Amino acid sequence: MEDYSVIELGLQDTFCFACDPNVPCFNACGCDVVQYLTPYDILRLKNSLGLSSTEFLERYTTHYTGQGSGLEVVTLKRSAADRQRQCPFANEQGCGVYPDRPSSCRVYPLARVASRCRETGRVTERYMLMKEPHCRGFDRGVPRTVSQWIEDQGLAPYNEANDRLMEIISAKNRTSPGRSLDMVSKKIFYTGCYDLDRFRQEIFEKGDLEGLNLDDATLAAAASDDTALLAVSLAWVKKMLFSS
Repeated sequence: MEDYSVIELGLQDTFCFACDPNVPCFNACGCDVVQYLTPYDILRLKNSLGLSSTEFLERYTTHYTGQGSGLEVVTLKRSAADRQRQCPFANEQGCGVYPDRPSSCRVYPLARVASRCRETGRVTERYMLMKEPHCRGFDRGVPRTVSQWIEDQGLAPYNEANDRLMEIISAKNRTSPGRSLDMVSKKIFYTGCYDLDRFRQEIFEKGDLEGLNLDDATLAAAASDDTALLAVSLAWVKKMLFSS
């Protein structure tokens, strides 16, 4: 594995980076990597491709139980026939799902490290600049602050949804750290976090949301908007699995 440097940056610190087809390493960053997908990543990708969440998950992903968290983790599936193990959405022009690309692709060459205070629920975030030797994007671009990069890359809704998932992970760590879920709980977690259209059909449309105390405006928004529905589904997972 090649060495790379990691530099912590504040929101007003600047860096230079640009990626386009003229960069010698264009498309190389999508090869032979484990691409983790968050619930909001899947929402955006399945809608971009015109698929249900169930179809998207079956066609493009694999999942397993994370060793550290004991929770189901979803990653992009790579073709065994492709020696470079390239991202399934990459093409000669670049990213075939660019407007709806995952948060890890958007934030690169930064990485967001977020933590949640147990007492207050306040989320603290830090940003790391990852300078990998193979990446030539650092040779070009104009100086931009971390804050500008976050805005330019449209990361706000991704970060908001990822912070909701972090609430679930924090609750799991409090109640049963490192322990895997039983089969029923795994299905609840997987459906509520990743398989949004199945959640809609099997839970939301049947009104099986006991204990969430959702108002009419929230229910109406969730009925017509996937992002609002995801907020409900994540709250449902937390309530079903980790509420005392």
